[in-house]
Amino acid sequence: MSIDLVPVKRALISVSDKSGLVELGRALAARNVEILSTGGSAKMLADNDVPVREVSDYTGFPEMMDGRVKTLHPKVHGGFLALRDNDDHLKSMADHDIGAIDLVVVNLYPFEETVAKGADFDTVIENIDIGGPAMVRSAAKNHRSVAIVTDVADYDELIAGLDANDGATNHDFRKRLAAKAYARTASYDSAISTWFAGELNDTFPERLTLSGTRSEVLRYGENPHQEAAFYTTTPPRAGVATATQIQGKALSYNNLNDTDAAFELVSEFDPALSPAIAIIKHANPCGVATGESLVAAYEKALMCDPVSAFGGIIAANQKLDAATAEAISGIFTEVIIAPDADEAAKEIIAKKKNLRLLVTGGLPDPTSLGLTAKTLAGGLLVQSRDSGTVDALDLKVVTKRAPSDQEMADLRMAFRVAKHVKSNAIVYVKDGATVGVGAGQMSRVDSARIAARKAEDAAKEAGLSETLTKGCVVASDAFFPFADGLLAAAEAGATAVIQPGGSMRDEEVIAAADEAGLAMVMTGMRHFRH
Repeated sequence: MSIDLVPVKRALISVSDKSGLVELGRALAARNVEILSTGGSAKMLADNDVPVREVSDYTGFPEMMDGRVKTLHPKVHGGFLALRDNDDHLKSMADHDIGAIDLVVVNLYPFEETVAKGADFDTVIENIDIGGPAMVRSAAKNHRSVAIVTDVADYDELIAGLDANDGATNHDFRKRLAAKAYARTASYDSAISTWFAGELNDTFPERLTLSGTRSEVLRYGENPHQEAAFYTTTPPRAGVATATQIQGKALSYNNLNDTDAAFELVSEFDPALSPAIAIIKHANPCGVATGESLVAAYEKALMCDPVSAFGGIIAANQKLDAATAEAISGIFTEVIIAPDADEAAKEIIAKKKNLRLLVTGGLPDPTSLGLTAKTLAGGLLVQSRDSGTVDALDLKVVTKRAPSDQEMADLRMAFRVAKHVKSNAIVYVKDGATVGVGAGQMSRVDSARIAARKAEDAAKEAGLSETLTKGCVVASDAFFPFADGLLAAAEAGATAVIQPGGSMRDEEVIAAADEAGLAMVMTGMRHFRH
């Protein structure tokens, strides 16, 4: 027998997902393959006139315990694991009447889907497959002689290979199937482990398992010399992982990263309260605004930094309409992401063939729990998602002057945006729109000054006689360690400040605010973003 080509004479089929099962069974039967099967799979094949033999008849051992015990038998696993060129193995097969099984087709109980539906504990437990993973692992281990198919998508290639090789599978195909099979059982066990940790309220279990399904291989990573792919997790968070791309060329690594940042930011604004737009460049916002309409919000957001907005990512918290689509089409934009888009908007965007339009069907919940991870050399940094929102905080006025109602509304918005700006972050807001953003500086003073300078540049671009920051409010993602950052914001024209507080020099900073006539609010929560 060739090590490369192994004729398929006997197959075992036991599948939860029965898509394509009858067609596969008929194709194997037409090639004179003996089919062993179990339970619902055997019934479906028999009902469609596909010759099939029940595994219990083959092993001489009945299914029991509600089907929990049916394939865990030496005649099954011996048929998978026996080395066909090992005399001792062949003798054991002969002595114990164990026949070779050359093809195994198995997909697992729908554990992930059962959890996603919110099933009760006992139902979830019953959907933990035992025999399936055991068969998959046994067959994959002996891929030298056995083909293990765990994905319906591989049925066509299997049949095509049998036709090309006179009823045999080749070693390269079996090896690829084995690798895919072990990845599947690993992700399955990861899902079970993650669910159990949740049931035990164990946020950081001793062994952390992460699993993802490859959505696509990307052209390259952050830079052309880097390779990259996009993987989705289960259950996916609303956003780029759930989006349907309506049009435009393929998304790049940087597009996906920036689009995620934009959509997470715009989700901070309740669409039932007001339309909102976020414009992102290199994962930082260069314009965020609310408005009476989506197009009004876009125009206000664009004014903050129209230069940086060129080639940016735009996220909307409401259905994209024609007026907004027309306005966005006025400058070069890489990606638009929104919960939905009306037909008129799609027609307008379609005129820009390279502009990607993504619709997600919903917004991510900014308050939802979950974990985020960052790789380090030799390890992972894992933390809970920053689900803190300014609306849930007990804001404390610490200065002699309290903010006006308009200032307080703008302060809340500024702090929402600051949460999504790389630290050190300074955000100026006026009348529901950012008017200056300072991001990612080593000094908070520099962030304040950079944001102010960009506001001056934006005012000149718009032909205005005074800077956009005059009469604005300012947010800092962390406390002011000294009064200098606060005073830089005051010099830019800020009249009110929101910051976490907690510095050993808070009293000094508060005194400086009072002297400058500023209103200051402390949140007690910081939003570092690295």
